[in-house]
Amino acid sequence: MSDYLVIVESPAKAKTIERYLGKNYTVKASMGHVIDLPKSQIAVDVENNFEPKYITIRGKGPVLNDLKKSAKKAKKVYLAADPDREGEAIAWHLAHSLDVNENEPCRVVFNEITKEAVKSSFKNPRTINMDLVNAQQARRVLDRLVGYNISPLLWKKIKKGLSAGRVQSVAVKMIIDRENEIKNFVPEEYWSITGQFNKDKKDFEAKFYGINGKKTSLNTEEEVKHTLEQLNGNQTINMSDEEAAMRNVKFEVKEVNKKERKRNPALPFTTSSLQQEAFRKLNFRAKKTMMVAQQLYEGINLGGREGTSGLITYMRTDSTRISDTAKKEASDYILDQYGREFIGSNRKAKNSEGAQDAHEAIRPTSPKRAPLSIKDKLSRDQYRLYKLIWERFMASQMAPAVLDTVTAHLYNENIEFRASGSQIKFKGFMKLYVEGTDDNKKEENKTLPPLKEGDVVEAKTIKPDQHFTQPPPRYTEARLVKTLEEKGIGRPSTYAPTLDTIQRRGYVSLDNKRFVPTELGEIVIDLLKEYFPEIINVEFTVNMESDLDHVEDGQKNWREIIGDFYEDFEKRLEKAEEEIEKVEVRDEPAGIACEKCGHEMVYKMGRYGKFLACSNFPDCRNTKPILKEIGVKCPKCKEGNVVERKSKKRRTFYGCDQYPDCDFISWDKPIDRPCPKCESLLVEKKKKKATQIVCTECDYKENEQQ
Repeated sequence: MSDYLVIVESPAKAKTIERYLGKNYTVKASMGHVIDLPKSQIAVDVENNFEPKYITIRGKGPVLNDLKKSAKKAKKVYLAADPDREGEAIAWHLAHSLDVNENEPCRVVFNEITKEAVKSSFKNPRTINMDLVNAQQARRVLDRLVGYNISPLLWKKIKKGLSAGRVQSVAVKMIIDRENEIKNFVPEEYWSITGQFNKDKKDFEAKFYGINGKKTSLNTEEEVKHTLEQLNGNQTINMSDEEAAMRNVKFEVKEVNKKERKRNPALPFTTSSLQQEAFRKLNFRAKKTMMVAQQLYEGINLGGREGTSGLITYMRTDSTRISDTAKKEASDYILDQYGREFIGSNRKAKNSEGAQDAHEAIRPTSPKRAPLSIKDKLSRDQYRLYKLIWERFMASQMAPAVLDTVTAHLYNENIEFRASGSQIKFKGFMKLYVEGTDDNKKEENKTLPPLKEGDVVEAKTIKPDQHFTQPPPRYTEARLVKTLEEKGIGRPSTYAPTLDTIQRRGYVSLDNKRFVPTELGEIVIDLLKEYFPEIINVEFTVNMESDLDHVEDGQKNWREIIGDFYEDFEKRLEKAEEEIEKVEVRDEPAGIACEKCGHEMVYKMGRYGKFLACSNFPDCRNTKPILKEIGVKCPKCKEGNVVERKSKKRRTFYGCDQYPDCDFISWDKPIDRPCPKCESLLVEKKKKKATQIVCTECDYKENEQQ
C-alpha cells in the first residue's frame, strides 16, 4: 500500500492526479457525495436548531468501505474534492467517515489539474474550511425546508411529482412574467426615411435624422408626409402611391466627422458567460456545456509524454481573474503567432457585483496547447468547447481592435440625413475571436465614399418605411442564465440544474429554443405567489444568496439565517394547508379516438413536452408522440405523409407517419417539389445563418437564403 491516500470525486480526475503524484500516492474516487440527507424524508430536526440528519447514500456503502480500508493502511489521507462549497462539504463528510482529523492539514485544492498546480497544492495542504461547509449546509437545509414542505402540498392540491425550489420557482416566474409582457404588449408605430445615394460610382445609404439640427422621431404617417413634402419643394405627396418614393433630391454635405474607435475584447469566461456563448455558437444546452467542461477539467488522455492532462481550469466560477503565469504564456504565444502589436495591455478584469472571486476565470491550463494540435484526441463536442474556451481566453489577452468611423451630415434646407460607415483599421483580437450575440447580428463593415464639406450629393431614391415596436423576446437558455446572473439569483453551480429541473417538472417547455410556460407552471406559481410570496420574490432570493456568502465569509451563523426564515415560513405553511383547495388540472382533449380502446385521446405534459395519451388510463396505456405534418408526401412509400419527429436527444428529424411499415427518415427537411434536374427529393440544408435547398441524389443546389 502507498504511504499516502488521496480521495477525489471522479475516476477520471483520480487517474490524472495519480500520474502527477507518483508511486507513493494512491488516488481513489468517492464518486461524488458518499454522505447526504436521505431522499425519503426531510431529515432536518427543526426542534434541534435545524440539525441535519446525514446517512450513507444508498449504493455508496461498498465505495465508503473500500475508502475506509485504504485510509487505515495509509500514513496520511488527503481530501482533494472540487474547490467549492460542495467539494468542501464532501471533504468534511469523508473526514468524519474515515476518522480523519479535520483540524489537521488534510485538504488540498487546485484550480487546474496540471502537474505544477497539483504538486504545489500538496506542498500547502490546509484544514477543512468549516465556513464553506456551513454555507453548503445552509443551502441544503434551506432547500429541504422549502422543497420537502411545499412539494407535498403541491402533490396534494394539484398533482403528484411536482416540486418547488427557491431558484427554480423564481426562474419559472420570470418566464411567466415575460410571457405576460408579450401578451400585453401594445405595438407602437414609428417610421424611418432612407435615402439611396451615389458618389463617385459608389452607392451608400443615409437615413433621416432630424430637423434644424435636432433629432426628430417620426411617429405617424402625417409627420412623414410633411417631411417628404418639404424635401419635394412643398409639393403634395400621395403616401398611398407605391411609386411615391422620391427621386433625384440634392443634399449638401455640411459636416464630416472621422473618429478612431477602439473595441476591447470580451473578458475570459465565467460559468455564466460560457453557458451563454456555448448556446449561441455551439447550440449547447447549459447541462451539456457543464458536462463537457467537467470532462475537459478532469483530464483527457493526450498520449505520449503528456498522458492524461486537465485541459481547462475549474469551470464553476464567477471570476474573470487570470493568473500572471497564464498571462505570460498567452503573451508569448501571441507574440510568436501574431506579432508584438497583437499583445494586449492586460486591462484589469472587473467582476460582477456579488461575485465570490474564489477561482480564476475559465481558461486553458496551457495557452500554448492550441485546439488543432489536440483535435484528434478529443471528441467532437470536447474539441468544439475547448476551442471556444481557448479562443476566448487568448482573444482576451490580445490588443483591442481599431475601427475608423465616419459620420456624414447631409442637409436639404433644414432637413438632416446622416450616413455612417466603419472600417476595421487593425483587427487586434478580432483576428481570432468575436463574441456572439443573442440576435446573431453580423459584424458590419460598411464604408462610405470619400465625402467632404461642401460636396453636393444626390439621393437617387428616398423611401419611407413604417415600423412597429416589437415585444421583448422570450428567454432562451442563454438569455435566462444572463438575467439570473445579472439579478444575483443562484450561483454558477445552480444555473444548469435549475434549467433542467423546470423542464423536467413540466413547468416550462421549449418552443423554437425559447422558454414558454405551461398551464401547470402558471398554476404552481399562482399558488406560490399567494401563499409563499418570498419564495418567488427576486429580492428575497438575492438577499438569501448574499446571506449564504456571509456564512462562507464567517460573518453570519447559518442556523440563525435558517431560523429567521423558518419562523414566518412555518406560519405560511399552516395557513396554506388549511386554505388551499384542490386544483384540477384538466387534460386537453385531442379530438381523436384511441385506436386501441376507442376512448378519447388527450394531451399530457411529460419530461420532453406534450404527448398524446388515452383518457382511459390506467386501463389503457396507449401513448403517442404529437406528429407535426410538413405538407410533403413520403418519397419512399408514396402513401404516408412526412412528419416532424424528435430523437432521444431531442434533435429534430423527419420520417414517414406510416412507420414502422415505412422506414423513410431524413435529418434535413424535405421540400414539396422534385429536383428539376433528376426528379429526386429536395431538402433544406441548414447552415449557421442560412438555408440552402439541395438535391439528395444529384449536384443540384439553389441559392442560399438568410
